[in-house]
Amino acid sequence: MTTLAIDFGNTRVKFGLFKDGALEVSYSVLAGEAQDQLLELQESANPHAIVFCATGNSKDFVTFLKKRGLSYKVVEAATPVPYTNLYKTPETLGLDRKVLMVTAFKECSGINTLVIDAGTCVTYDFKNKEDTYLGGAISPGLQMRFKAMHQFTAKLPDLEISKDQVELIGTDTYSAMQSGVINGLVAELDGLIDRYKLEYDELKIILTGGDGLFLSDRLKNGIFADSNFLLKGLNYIVEFNRT
Repeated sequence: MTTLAIDFGNTRVKFGLFKDGALEVSYSVLAGEAQDQLLELQESANPHAIVFCATGNSKDFVTFLKKRGLSYKVVEAATPVPYTNLYKTPETLGLDRKVLMVTAFKECSGINTLVIDAGTCVTYDFKNKEDTYLGGAISPGLQMRFKAMHQFTAKLPDLEISKDQVELIGTDTYSAMQSGVINGLVAELDGLIDRYKLEYDELKIILTGGDGLFLSDRLKNGIFADSNFLLKGLNYIVEFNRT
């Protein structure tokens, strides 16, 4: 069976093509390119199932799916999942966070697991070794921090993330902002991971999302980076609900 998993985020859309449960290929495109990418995958792979999860504005994309007459499943708050969810307001839980925990349940069963998704926002989601989801945290992502400083001040510039080494002490406005945002988020990540480690033994940490690989080399804590963690969860949801 071939399944096309689609993760429609705030700025980018990821596609993952699974065959008999294994990820064969994945693509990440800007939201404006999503329709063309879908057509290409539909024509080349003709998947048996399309599963769709949206955290960004996907109205036009959904309309396109309907016009093409494509059959698809949408992950919703009521979609059954294989783990126990203790979130007090499950109807408000982000669908991406819900799906990430499916992958954690499938691939890290019986292990205390913290999943960090570094995208537009940074989300922290934790399940214990009893495979019960307890909740987590949400904070601004890298680009959101830069945008906020620019939009809420009169003179700070609108910067992109520096791919170069960022020093601790900035010597001009550019390097000071880069240090504050990048080193600040790295310190947040390491600090929260350390706090989880104090509470839970044998903790496994998964880092995913658009900025996951960028941040992984800067963290002191041992982590496992997997940029396709959410796509895997979408495929697992199809398998779970089929059986």
